[in-house]
Amino acid sequence: MARDVHTIGLVVHPSRDIDAALASVRAWAQAHGARLGQVLVPGQDRRVADPVEPDDCAVLLAIGGDGTVLGALDRAGQTGTPVLGIAMGSLGALTSAPASEITAALDRLAGDDWEARELTGLAIERDGVRVDTAINDVVVIRRGSGQVILAIDVDGGPYARTAGDGVIVATALGSSAYTLAADGPLLAYDHGGMVVTPLADHAGFVPPVVLSGSSVVSITVDGGWLGARVEVDGQIVQDDTGPGEQEQFRLDISVDARGARLLDFDGETRIAGLRRRGVIADSPRLSARDAREAKTAKTPRVSRSW
Repeated sequence: MARDVHTIGLVVHPSRDIDAALASVRAWAQAHGARLGQVLVPGQDRRVADPVEPDDCAVLLAIGGDGTVLGALDRAGQTGTPVLGIAMGSLGALTSAPASEITAALDRLAGDDWEARELTGLAIERDGVRVDTAINDVVVIRRGSGQVILAIDVDGGPYARTAGDGVIVATALGSSAYTLAADGPLLAYDHGGMVVTPLADHAGFVPPVVLSGSSVVSITVDGGWLGARVEVDGQIVQDDTGPGEQEQFRLDISVDARGARLLDFDGETRIAGLRRRGVIADSPRLSARDAREAKTAKTPRVSRSW
């Protein structure tokens, strides 16, 4: 069954060279009678088309890297509009096709030859007021050279108090990003919960904890002398504490099941995709052993007779 790709909403990298990719998209749109518009992302000044709203689009086409895809997912929000990520020479853990295959990807989209990964988000409240939704993660981090002091509660009870660099609360999707880099666990795509990973905790013992989709994480933040910063999906959303202010605030974080939809073509498992991109890699010792065995197999044996 064909899909009516009436409008393509572009979300583009702020600085990367995307002219060739845009030319391919424009040619495809003209050939298929589709309208092109640009879905604007906060802080993004680059303009490539007239503005359009996500709910007016058949698909959001994110041309860039993982940050661009996250921006598109954030704008897609709960509209149900799928996001198709195009990798422009980057790692592209969230992308579905490289720039060289953009025309083929749009053909498959129009042919309804795709599936959607339904993503959960994180609903964020600050001091009891809903302020944002994260697709990847929420990070509370020290603003200066000192430590940020956190009291982390889970489902109304204390989990740990920490003094260190901060904490990450991530979705299953976000568990392969900052959380994984901080030695947190990798969650399966269909895991409906979240993971809490402390950052460089000073002494004590506060391991990462995996929670269900019904849990609520509450973080009381004491920024100390130099303050704290809050980031949502890699973007700074609060950086208003300064030296000596010692502001305290509370974040309540819960799973929002009404997340965005990430378009996928080949049903590749998450682990397979991360291995293919080198995010997950075998031990160098085993790779060296494989290389030795391959070399030995190619070396002909010399037979000798006496």
